[in-house]
Amino acid sequence: MNESFNHAGAWGIALIVIVLISWFFYRYFAPKNWREWAGAGVVQAFIIALYAEMYGFPLTIYLLVRFFGLDSDYVSASLWSTLVGLGETGMLISMLLGYALAFTGIGIFIQGWRQVHKARGQDRLVTDGLYAFVRHPQYTGLFIALFGEGVVHWPTLFSVGLFPVVVLVYTWLARREEKQVLARFGQAYRDYQRRVPMFIPRWGQWRQLADASREHGDDDTA
Repeated sequence: MNESFNHAGAWGIALIVIVLISWFFYRYFAPKNWREWAGAGVVQAFIIALYAEMYGFPLTIYLLVRFFGLDSDYVSASLWSTLVGLGETGMLISMLLGYALAFTGIGIFIQGWRQVHKARGQDRLVTDGLYAFVRHPQYTGLFIALFGEGVVHWPTLFSVGLFPVVVLVYTWLARREEKQVLARFGQAYRDYQRRVPMFIPRWGQWRQLADASREHGDDDTA
């Protein structure tokens, strides 16, 4: 089992990764009020818990071995490869799939930020680009990235447990934001709400959403 955890104890790497990922998140999310700071705090806890286990101490595996009787000779650093018994192959599959989801989510997150930032500067309602598929692409991207990295690639008791909390918090934030946008744009936004889902694109539009996240051209006013 020790060979499976030869990366553990690398607290310097854990600290560097936590700082870099946190900087990236706050750079593009930029909380403005206590509600957004509360949501950011949940994401921060997710990031710390995930990478502290990934590079520091594998607490989840330790708890499974210590309290749930999992054979210590059978476990590996990846929870999925341990549970399904695929060993290094399972770890590789979960890593590749997790990274694919994470980078897709990051692309959606950044492009959504660019669109809404530009729209605010022009004092207009943005309904094109990513916003033609979901009303809150930044949050959609955040969910996909966290799911890919903390649930698919490197699941831990804390990252899996915190993920639905992140979704609930940002759903609450999205509803609060929509009340403000409704007060400002009125019927135009109400019509937009009827046409476009909040976080999950309609069936068959996932590919279009991913493609739109890679477009960096000028956004047209809707």
